[in-house]
Amino acid sequence: MTVRGGWPPSALCAWVVLLLLVVSGEPYRTPYDQEQDQNRERTDHRTDPRTNPRVYHRDASEVRGKDCLRCCDPGEQPPPQYANPHYPQQYPQYQAVPQINITILKGEKGDSGQRGPYGKSGKSGQSGPRGPNGIKGTKGSIGTQGEPCKVQYAAFSVGRKKAIHSNDYYQTLVFDTELVNLYGHFNMFTGKFYCYVPGIYYFSLNVHTWNQKETYVHVMHNEREVVILYAQPSDRSIMQSQSLMLQLERDDQVWVRLFKGERENAIFSDDFDTYITFNGHLIKPKSEG
Repeated sequence: MTVRGGWPPSALCAWVVLLLLVVSGEPYRTPYDQEQDQNRERTDHRTDPRTNPRVYHRDASEVRGKDCLRCCDPGEQPPPQYANPHYPQQYPQYQAVPQINITILKGEKGDSGQRGPYGKSGKSGQSGPRGPNGIKGTKGSIGTQGEPCKVQYAAFSVGRKKAIHSNDYYQTLVFDTELVNLYGHFNMFTGKFYCYVPGIYYFSLNVHTWNQKETYVHVMHNEREVVILYAQPSDRSIMQSQSLMLQLERDDQVWVRLFKGERENAIFSDDFDTYITFNGHLIKPKSEG
């Protein structure tokens, strides 16, 4: 029996089977082939370095024919005939780093150098806020006793027992009796008081007039007449006095001078009593303001 076109039925069946195989794209497998494929997959899974890295070197040695080769030296590559094209050659690269003990190279400590010049002073900053009060300290010990306050004094009181007549125009009245002369500021030989403590002083002069004679006396500050003690001639003698205050500087002089006028100038006294006195003392030193 033939089909139209002259093709026998057996040939037609063969073409149909071939067409089905081509369309499916998968060759015909027998049960034996399927079992071999499963065994191969299990073997590949155990030996695959991507899934089991422990067998990497072992598989590489098996691929190279199980020949011994140093693979741990850095910088060496395996020969081309032993290289496995299916697996990349991953060898660690090492670099030798020298280790130096710094303590061995450290030298001894040198001497200190000279001090350099001072730098320029910077601008002064603004004053900061006042800080809090500190803790009160303990009471200190008692110090040594200081010197007592120095109080300055000056005083004198002198007298004369001999009468005196003025023979010259000017004659200094000299005293012969020293009553008080503190620190020797009154000179008994010159009859003058010398100021050693500047300040304000009080002075007083007392004399006894002579009968029928004129008494004419000046109290002098340096070479200047300050006050006068005067008594006209009289039938009887009397006591006359004069007092004043002066502001003296150091080395100033205060003294008494007799003056000869138109009539005889005299002061009475005797050898038994003191009729003539001259006194002075410091009231307030200049240092006290």
